[in-house]
Amino acid sequence: MPESLSLPASPPASASASGALPHGGGKGRAALLMAGSCLPVLGAVLIAPVLPRMQDHFASVAGAEVLVPVVLTVPALALALLAPFAGVLVDRLGRKRLLVVATALYAVFGTAPLWLDSLGAIVASRVLVGVVEGAIMTCCTTLIGDYYTGRTRERYLALQTVCASASATAFFVIGGAVGSAGWRAPFWLYAVGLLLAPVMAAALPRPRPGGTDAAPGTGVTEERDGATGAATAAGVAELPAQVRPFPLRRLAGICVLTVFGGMVFYTVPVETAYLLDDLGVTSTGVIGLATALASAATVAGSLAFTRLPGTPESRLPAVLALCAAGFVVMGLAGNPVLLIAGGILNCVGTGILLPSLLTVAMSRLDYADRGRGTGLWTAAFFAGEFVCPLVLLGVASAAGGLAAAVGLLGIASALVSAGLLLARRRVRAVESR
Repeated sequence: MPESLSLPASPPASASASGALPHGGGKGRAALLMAGSCLPVLGAVLIAPVLPRMQDHFASVAGAEVLVPVVLTVPALALALLAPFAGVLVDRLGRKRLLVVATALYAVFGTAPLWLDSLGAIVASRVLVGVVEGAIMTCCTTLIGDYYTGRTRERYLALQTVCASASATAFFVIGGAVGSAGWRAPFWLYAVGLLLAPVMAAALPRPRPGGTDAAPGTGVTEERDGATGAATAAGVAELPAQVRPFPLRRLAGICVLTVFGGMVFYTVPVETAYLLDDLGVTSTGVIGLATALASAATVAGSLAFTRLPGTPESRLPAVLALCAAGFVVMGLAGNPVLLIAGGILNCVGTGILLPSLLTVAMSRLDYADRGRGTGLWTAAFFAGEFVCPLVLLGVASAAGGLAAAVGLLGIASALVSAGLLLARRRVRAVESR
């Protein structure tokens, strides 16, 4: 792994200003948070290879042709709808407690299809998987914000994207291999939550207000697991989470942009196969290679994230312009090679875009608001992913094809990029006065 994204060792307490943890165990807890962040990805792709077998098994059930694909997609919808509520629970109950409970429930709900015979019951269990995935994702991201600050936080948020992108490819392969034993077999892998939960309970420290862990003896109060507030070390308000008004206006703009960013991020993985099919490519090997190259480009973009100059917020216009260029190339592509090249260009941009959006959101949140803010951001991102195919389908029907719709999304991305650049220049002009 490149040095810019290697797991940093925890320095002594005096190094807290650099953004690292002031006492030991940094690598272990970071690895646990990365593993937890991969669990929602496992839920999204693991059973995709066995859907045809599942369809055959429930062929006699009315509406199976709709319900079986929903088994795969409904967790993402539940995650998008309920992540804000998970954020509220994070701030009220405590990050660590909710993460451990949600990870254990992930195993219970995830393995439920092993013994459920009703397709409706399986769909219901998948909704519950989405609920706990929202809690896990919100808790892991919030804890990264709690444990680290500055460039160290940026590195771990980028690493979170790298792990999610790489694990998506790995889980797809694993799901296909395990699925050869039957459509139920991949659901056994959800039991990994039972292994992670007790390790998280033992290894993750309870975060303290102020953005980073405090060294013992500093007088900073630990986060309380109940409803009361805690004293802070960095000017964080002392009101309890349920009394303190949430700074919605501070986060509204970045969340709206994140909905659009979710659409930009999800377009290439979802639509590449259809675009290749429109160009006459039906080989699953070629389609798989194109998907793998796009995934690798996303990882490369995330690896480049912390090496780029400037702040994540200042880079957003350029990153969106890069994504726009990729979409335009894809929309105009007359052959598969050019289409794949445009997809790679776009995915390099999305690999930078996702940690940039998350880092900007984190920078606007105090400790007392971080759980709710992270939940709101997570909901915005997954909402963008959910509406992406629907929006492109509607635009394609009006524009005369999917390629034209992707090209129009590129134009929209360029306009958003230009708008952000103009807004930034206006802010600078006002500040200079």
